[in-house]
Amino acid sequence: MNWLPLLNSVVYSVLGLVVFCVGFVVIDTLTPYNLWQEIVKDKNIALAIVIGCVSIGLCLIIASAIHG
Repeated sequence: MNWLPLLNSVVYSVLGLVVFCVGFVVIDTLTPYNLWQEIVKDKNIALAIVIGCVSIGLCLIIASAIHG
């Protein structure tokens, strides 16, 4: 069995997750309020939808950059 494709997949998956987490932390620090408190405690559904869309957009950009 050739392990190189599996290793490449794992490395790129971990790299994508790290880049996503860093991007999400940047987004969280750029917003003027605490996202966790707004979404979970204050039940701000609109903000949750916006952050979900931002996360999907960020994931699409990362996947496109990694895929080539």
